[in-house]
Amino acid sequence: MEYRYVGGSGLRVSELCLGTMTFGNDADEPASHRLLDRFVEAGGNFIDTADVYVGGASEEIIGRWLAGRSRDDLVLATKVFWATGDGPNDHGAGRKHILASVRASLRRLGTDSIDLYQIHAFDEATPIEETLSTLDGLVRSGAVRHLGVSNYAAWQLQKSLDVARHRGWEPFVALQPLYNLLDRDVEHELLPVCRNEGVGVIPWAPLRGGWLTGKYRRGMASAPQGTRWDGDKQPWLGDWERSVDERTWSVTDEVLAVAEEAGRTPSQVALRWLLQQPGVVAPIVGARTTAQLEENLGASGWLLDDKQLARLTAAGDQPAPYPHGYLAGSPRRR
Repeated sequence: MEYRYVGGSGLRVSELCLGTMTFGNDADEPASHRLLDRFVEAGGNFIDTADVYVGGASEEIIGRWLAGRSRDDLVLATKVFWATGDGPNDHGAGRKHILASVRASLRRLGTDSIDLYQIHAFDEATPIEETLSTLDGLVRSGAVRHLGVSNYAAWQLQKSLDVARHRGWEPFVALQPLYNLLDRDVEHELLPVCRNEGVGVIPWAPLRGGWLTGKYRRGMASAPQGTRWDGDKQPWLGDWERSVDERTWSVTDEVLAVAEEAGRTPSQVALRWLLQQPGVVAPIVGARTTAQLEENLGASGWLLDDKQLARLTAAGDQPAPYPHGYLAGSPRRR
């Protein structure tokens, strides 16, 4: 597996990141440990979790697996923001919640440092200076090595970077956005900010909740029974009725066609497309079984050719929103 730098930092991670939202839920502890073992055996070193995944159980499972292993060989990432209790200060990106949450994450993970600490969403109620100064203090103390964010708008990320630069505080080096062949809104503003500012992109839902695995094909009137899109099981991505249109099937058709040409699975093609996008560091792959993880690991070690990349990209292209479409089609003024 190849290794890439996270944005403009000196932190190197495997080109695939193991997401652990399934730990303690779809995968029990023994199954989760097997997934971790196989991921590391394949050369993976980048593990992502969050304090709210299964009420903290995901971090605890990782912590017990870490015992007796070489901590320095791994890059651990976790997040803070969503409610961890019922109290008025049990959510958000205020100083009190961040400091309480980082202590709890360190305890559950059984480690004295977090390699990448991420704000799970932008906090409109807390002054940005309070959030950033608190995070800077955590880096200075050694409890946290690098900083990142998830689910930020472009202006929120840019403002955070500008304030940190002005104050001499530790900057964000990673963004964890929703990004895949079907969800491409980030291409208009967020990705340009990341490329211009040296922020590495770590996409979540790179297979769109299983949609890009080849299970769903043109002509289906509904999701097959028992699959993840059967019923209201994708709260962050929408439901079947709102997700299916001609563009969806055009992307699906192209993924299937390229997979057949390349001798790869649809999942591997969809992940490989992301890996070859400018600024992308490591898609976050989740799995319930080692067989699913094994298939995802097959996205590493090969390349889509230029024509295949262009076909996949074109299948999901949409008209750019204002002002991007307007500016792209306007003659340059002298």
